Amino acid sequence: MSARILVVDDEDIVIKSCMRILEGGDFQIEAARDGREALRKLEDNPYDVIILDIMMPNLGGLEVLRRVKEAYPNIDVIMITGLSQIDTAVEAMKLGAFDYISKPFEPDEIKLVVQRALERRQLLQENLNLKSEVSSKYRFENIIGSSPQMQAVYRLVAQCAPTNSTVLLTGESGTGKELIARAIHYNSLRKDKPFVPVDCNSLSENLLESELFGHVKGAFTGAVVNKKGMFEVAGSGSLFLDEIGNFSMSIQGKLLRVLQEREYRAVGDTRTLTANFRLITATNKDLKAMVAAGTFRDDLFYRINIFPIHVPALRERKDDIPGLAYHFLKVFNADLGKKITDISEGAISALVNYDWPGNLRELENAMHRAAILTSDNVIRQAHLVNIIDPSQAHADMAVPRTGDELKRVKKAAREKSVEEIEKQFVLEALKRNEWNVTKSAEDTGMQRPNFQALLNKYSIRVRDTAPDSGELQDAS
Repeated sequence: MSARILVVDDEDIVIKSCMRILEGGDFQIEAARDGREALRKLEDNPYDVIILDIMMPNLGGLEVLRRVKEAYPNIDVIMITGLSQIDTAVEAMKLGAFDYISKPFEPDEIKLVVQRALERRQLLQENLNLKSEVSSKYRFENIIGSSPQMQAVYRLVAQCAPTNSTVLLTGESGTGKELIARAIHYNSLRKDKPFVPVDCNSLSENLLESELFGHVKGAFTGAVVNKKGMFEVAGSGSLFLDEIGNFSMSIQGKLLRVLQEREYRAVGDTRTLTANFRLITATNKDLKAMVAAGTFRDDLFYRINIFPIHVPALRERKDDIPGLAYHFLKVFNADLGKKITDISEGAISALVNYDWPGNLRELENAMHRAAILTSDNVIRQAHLVNIIDPSQAHADMAVPRTGDELKRVKKAAREKSVEEIEKQFVLEALKRNEWNVTKSAEDTGMQRPNFQALLNKYSIRVRDTAPDSGELQDAS
């Protein structure tokens, strides 16, 4: 679609000159002889760029610019000035003009400025489209799950999203807490502002402080440049602190002060910055128990527990599993260039009857692997090699029709058998050694990194409470 340009000047020679210079491009060019005519045209027609003279009778260029930016902020305005009007041109830039050119101007000069304005407009439109796409992705109806447990979650999200309240999301690892956090943000008044996630599980105390607060050059060894912290990056958007239960007592105290005073300083800086973000936190730990044990500050807990939402484990909402499986299958069809259309009854039964210690993340991984393994358009039990009963591994497997298919089936069966033995080997070692990874590695005669690699391979991670409960969770 060609760009629409409006040239506004009280001199015919300037209008004709601009139209002649721009006529070879992919533009629709119109003219107005004064500011009032320009404003009337704007009421009836959309324009991408306005070329506007500063000095005009009746209604001056600055006043026209002011009205245009108030009513049509996305239109870029290029001012035409005389050599003696540079100060006025600077004032125009402060009012929101894209740029200015001085009379007499060269043809290439005006072409270049118009092209820059159109390129900027295209980038802004692409950014708006991307934001709209992201916002749409996190609408409530696009979060999979119709079970009563998830409906309760949706109701709470709908209640808290339009507010500025601090939200605490609780639930096991892999249940989709970040997805819920994004849904809260993108259904709030801050949806056009940044959503900034911070994984508090992957950073040391010193790195986490720098990540949150930022630092100035020379604040510590290795601080060679100024670095904005996530508080500043979030601005007036939403800050999501994932696994806040891993905060040290020192970081807890510093975060509490930020929440109380709404002010903070970057590491090594003397300037005070204002905190205007909305805080959403998440944890898979029992913060109340941590408060009782003295490992989590009670005053911080009360600050972040204003609006708690518990995200249920996948085994607690098994009615949602088939819909989630088909959702992931659709995603992996696109990624893998496949056209898998169905999941067999046996495979659905296996999915629903499995307990999913790794929750959504484990289900996603299982469907990804199954989509890779299948050679036709159906996911069957044998493709769910990490979760099914070995005796049912080939219960509904399609009988091979060619020698190549037979080879693939035999290879998959061998891999499955080996992996089942490896997984049981790891689980039994953990049980014998009270779920202690280091002791389990020593007991099996393996190096700890090699034993840990097996844990990661099968998405197994021992919970902090595992010595008593024996429960496991996703390692990723």
